[in-house]
Amino acid sequence: MLQCQGTESVAYSPGITFPPRDVDVTTDGRLGSCVDGAGEVMSGAYGERFTLHAGCNDLLGGFQGPRTFTWSTGDTGVVEAAGSSTAIAGQVVTTFTGTVVQGRFRGRPAAQVIVLPQPGLLRCPSTGVTDATGTTTLTLV
Repeated sequence: MLQCQGTESVAYSPGITFPPRDVDVTTDGRLGSCVDGAGEVMSGAYGERFTLHAGCNDLLGGFQGPRTFTWSTGDTGVVEAAGSSTAIAGQVVTTFTGTVVQGRFRGRPAAQVIVLPQPGLLRCPSTGVTDATGTTTLTLV
């Protein structure tokens, strides 16, 4: 089993506003404090770029695709997963679940939870929400 805690930073271009539109999303995830049953993986990272059709009141659609993790050991693991988001107490909680299909930990079930602040309504009608940073937990069983 592997469990990591970390942070995820997300950038939106153009910024997310009230009317939904296509937005380029760039993620940068940093995983530290990893607990690996074998004692080998100490940290990890991931990053992606994709387009999402979203607005300040419409961030909660489902999605699926691969996510590649680069581990402190120098190797990688690719998780093929599906995700969905819900708004809870001023935060957007995204759950990403699937299976490692390639590389380190191949065949293991994976679950990642990402908690980002909900878009600030003051920024939505003007420049839009251009970034957010929150926490993440990754578990491979």
